[in-house]
Amino acid sequence: MTTIATRPTGRDPSSDPTASGLPFAILESKLLPPPARRGIVARTALVDRLLASDTEPVVCVVAPAGFGKTTLLAQWAQRKGPRVAWVSVDQRDNDPAVLLTYIAVALDRVEPIPPEVFRTLAAPNVSVAATLVPRLAAAVAAMTQPVALVLDDAELLNNQQSLDAVTELATQLPIGSQVLVASRARPPLPVGLLRTQGRVVEIGVHELAMDQQEAAALLAGAEVQLAEAELNELIWRTEGWPVGLYLAALAVKARGPRRNNGAGFTGNDRLMAEYLWAELLVRLPQRTVSFLTRTAVLDRMCGPLCDAVLGTTGSAELLESLAGSNLLLVPLDPRRRWYRYHHLFRELLRAELERREPELVAELHARAGVWCEANGLPETAIDHAQAAGDADRVARLVWTLAMPAYGAGRVDTARRWFGWFEDQGLVQRYPPVAVLGAWLHALTGQPVAAERWAGVAEQGPVTGTLPDGSTVASYLALLRALLCRDGLDRMRADTQAALSELGPEASGGPQHSCWRGSATCWPASPTGPTRSWPTPPRWLPMPVRCQRPRSP
Repeated sequence: MTTIATRPTGRDPSSDPTASGLPFAILESKLLPPPARRGIVARTALVDRLLASDTEPVVCVVAPAGFGKTTLLAQWAQRKGPRVAWVSVDQRDNDPAVLLTYIAVALDRVEPIPPEVFRTLAAPNVSVAATLVPRLAAAVAAMTQPVALVLDDAELLNNQQSLDAVTELATQLPIGSQVLVASRARPPLPVGLLRTQGRVVEIGVHELAMDQQEAAALLAGAEVQLAEAELNELIWRTEGWPVGLYLAALAVKARGPRRNNGAGFTGNDRLMAEYLWAELLVRLPQRTVSFLTRTAVLDRMCGPLCDAVLGTTGSAELLESLAGSNLLLVPLDPRRRWYRYHHLFRELLRAELERREPELVAELHARAGVWCEANGLPETAIDHAQAAGDADRVARLVWTLAMPAYGAGRVDTARRWFGWFEDQGLVQRYPPVAVLGAWLHALTGQPVAAERWAGVAEQGPVTGTLPDGSTVASYLALLRALLCRDGLDRMRADTQAALSELGPEASGGPQHSCWRGSATCWPASPTGPTRSWPTPPRWLPMPVRCQRPRSP
């Protein structure tokens, strides 16, 4: 089992996602709780409490970074048994189609759900609240036994549709099933109402703070021994904050025995983390410091990716060594090929990179974008190219990926990509992207935005060949036909122009054939509408697919 894979369901790990109804590759690491490792402190009392609360439908674990929310739920999942579906939320889940697809895949690995659920998830312009969530909830209700769904890092959800989807799914689950949400902030659930109904278990900072026994075990796992008075002082100053205690242990270990090991820690305002990081940083080898700070631009990392970003070799061995020496580098797969930093640790590393080498940040992202594009991770490449300001790479990738994403129901993903060009003031610089942006807004019922993007596209150069072999002029003509701004005669003329530019056969790639099919949906004859209506592309919504202009 690998960290990045195209495993669509629990039925066949090697199957292709599109063949199983999934339109995009699945990140395997999002579906796996972090593995148990030496040095992790067992939160036995809290796990026992959760196991005893399996009749409550909702569990909320809410605390700032570093309080062990993920660790607690991972330990609970291990003891709970096989009927636990796990999803680690990330920024891409702010597209409800993506979030619900991951939830469906996770549930499917517990017990197969009907294939039509995946087909519905992959369809464009399907209502999240009215169709997707009810069908997914119905699939769970049809399961032979109750199931538990864990949503980790839920604070990353800010798309209202995604938030509403989580709420709807939680409220529609059958009796006996549970949703467990870990979040830094208020979770996307009606906690107040659930609390008054006695249907929610809440775990917060007070419960997650480590007591003396747990703190001593954590320090012992880091091979640090403190006298009882020093340990109590450290617990008091950190307020039992687990990651603070662990960073303190690493700092003590790095600088060796010294009096007043807890002096200077300020747990009340969390500045302690920065202080401890400074204590650690000055005692690490420079090569290690550079590796840590520069690779902090990566959400997930493997040896070859780090080598490419740093322009070096040997990163795989260094990652393995770091993962074995502390708990702040988390392996994401059993083979230990892919890793990520503890979220808070990564934030500290990024801040240190910005302070030390701000001029390198864009270049590091640019290298990561090149590697990801070359190694089958185009959407990750878009993220890095955007961070690097590499607009040419973003434009090329978005042109290739946007309409397939729309066709797969990931409308918000496509909107986010196009929104970047608008935010950066780059729409006019890339007419092909402007054309696709206008198409997207038109197909999603946003005529004002569609006209605005179309106007920008028409101001740019109309020459040149696009990656699918068609021309910019053909796309513009087809767009004008779609918008039908200047009457039916002009619409016919634009359709004829588009067809002549597109040619009799698709010359390459699925995009080309889709656009030609769209062009044949409108009459090309000047004497009246055509009588034969070929089947349009599957991703066109019904209002556009079925419109047939009347004869004058």
